[in-house]
Amino acid sequence: MFSLEGRRALVTGSARGIGRAIARAFAEYGATVAVHGVRASDALDQSLADVRAFSPRSVAVTGDLGEPGAAAKIVAAATAAVGAPDIMVANASVQVRRPWLEIPWEEALQQMQVNFHATLQLFQACFPAMAKQKWGRLVSVGSVQEVRPHNEMPVYAASKAALENLVRNLAKQVGADGVTVNNLCPGVFATDRNAEALNNPVYAGLVRGKIPVRDFAQPEDAAGAALLLCSDAGRYITGVTLRVDGGMGVA
Repeated sequence: MFSLEGRRALVTGSARGIGRAIARAFAEYGATVAVHGVRASDALDQSLADVRAFSPRSVAVTGDLGEPGAAAKIVAAATAAVGAPDIMVANASVQVRRPWLEIPWEEALQQMQVNFHATLQLFQACFPAMAKQKWGRLVSVGSVQEVRPHNEMPVYAASKAALENLVRNLAKQVGADGVTVNNLCPGVFATDRNAEALNNPVYAGLVRGKIPVRDFAQPEDAAGAALLLCSDAGRYITGVTLRVDGGMGVA
């Protein structure tokens, strides 16, 4: 039920962290994967090496989702290399810590573009081929900030909350086409993005105290949830937000 044999997946923001773990898991379970980074990098090369250990036909694609038209170009590049994606995981995001009164307009627009608008554009680019074959998986990667917004990341939190609403809206419209749409919602993960903050023992202790399981997640903790949503095991799951947050969202 969890096999992805013969499937093609595009995972944005998969040079490191959660995206990289998801891409590797998809390859391990049989998918051909297009890993993605903003630009060519050692991290993207290593991610590609990880997935090629299981799926030799996998490729890397690049593009800055903050730029107009980038989403369609990324999907086109993945399609040209391995075929139209059956699975689209929109994981790439921009997160900026700043008090709300100090947020510049351009910075707010960039976060909304990458985190929300690009996800919509990626879904729009991938959906027609999925509908034609009557099978597809669209997954946004949200954040526990959808329900517990951080006071120094109000735009980031708002952009992730918008994804949850988008997923519920689209799920009603595309279910009859054999396509599911879901939102994977991570909590506090021990990734590069959070390393500086979590390396502060006082701050880390305060955050850990708000998590019922009293531990931070590892990137691999998101991979199983993504595999469920994107395999036949999850065929009857759509329009949901699946929280992988150690209970933080209900604390």
